Amino acid sequence: MDVLIYLIPIAIGLGLVGLFGFMWTLKAGQYDDLEGAKWRILSDDDLPSPAKKD
Repeated sequence: MDVLIYLIPIAIGLGLVGLFGFMWTLKAGQYDDLEGAKWRILSDDDLPSPAKKD
């Protein structure tokens, strides 16, 4: 039972770290555009454009 003295504060601390990380991602806008990511995967914007003939 003595180990609970150490485990409970560690568990609370890890929970607070997880909560802080989640709040940080919310503030950074991580979840603002959930629909756009699936459309950006399908677009071909990263392909090189064909060479222009002069």
